[in-house]
Amino acid sequence: MALTGVLRPGHVALRVLDMKAAVRHYTEVLGLLEVARDAAGRVFLKAWDEHDHHSVVLRETDRAGMDYMGWRVDSPATLERLAGEVQASGLATDCRWIAAGEHPGTGRRFRFTVATGHVMELYAEKDKVGNGMPTTNPEISPDGLRGMAPTRFDHCLLYGDDLDGAMKLFVEVLGFTLTEKVIAGPDQTIIAAFLTCSNKPHDVAFIRHAEKGKFHHASFILDNWGEVLKAADIISKNRVSLDIGPTRHGITRGETIYFFDPSGNRNEVFSGGYISYPDRPALTWTEEDIGRAIFYHDRRLNEAFLSVVT
Repeated sequence: MALTGVLRPGHVALRVLDMKAAVRHYTEVLGLLEVARDAAGRVFLKAWDEHDHHSVVLRETDRAGMDYMGWRVDSPATLERLAGEVQASGLATDCRWIAAGEHPGTGRRFRFTVATGHVMELYAEKDKVGNGMPTTNPEISPDGLRGMAPTRFDHCLLYGDDLDGAMKLFVEVLGFTLTEKVIAGPDQTIIAAFLTCSNKPHDVAFIRHAEKGKFHHASFILDNWGEVLKAADIISKNRVSLDIGPTRHGITRGETIYFFDPSGNRNEVFSGGYISYPDRPALTWTEEDIGRAIFYHDRRLNEAFLSVVT
């Protein structure tokens, strides 16, 4: 499969209440690498095996949550094309360009708000800073990794009201594929949608929710189930607020554990999941089996997991 158009989630910008506590959490517990700070006080971080300059942006403010999510596209020409198509679609608002350099090492970004109230941006250029190893005859990992040490930022789960509008934009304009959905009610309404721009189970997911612009979690990928169990040990050792897990999802088949940063933003570390291609049929989960869909082992819903968002 030749990946073109939107390639991958490129960054997530999170609001935190205490920058010192947040940086400790994201570097020492989660195990990201701090790469830069800017004049506005933002902190830029990356997972060790990401070659791009950064994938997480922290901004200190008085309210936790997500500022925006960025998507890497394959070229400046694709950026121009998709920006025009997003604007022409009528499915996005507040469309505007962000100048090159507003993020360190990053070219200009096209920013817009989708129907669920979430701010998204597309970009084509970000400096390559490497993964701590040569690109010729490398080892399998660099020395000195800390914490859970995920290899990359993987996806976000977002809550908002107009799920249909967001799906339409991501599928029909940005070229994503629907991999799984959850339906409920007499009209078989889609209440959750899992979307990919690659061959992963999902690169972003949306849950239908009364309020716009809510953030459920940012997820980071680990190599295997054993690494998820190790993450659970790290959570306990550091007295981090545990949400749920280790466990497994029916949706995506992923192995998972959820926990909170000091500001109340939910994090996930995740491994496994199937390979998806555009011709793979979308999977459907129905209301009566939603417990097994979300938590395959427990087979029942956890109300706090579903309702706590920032």
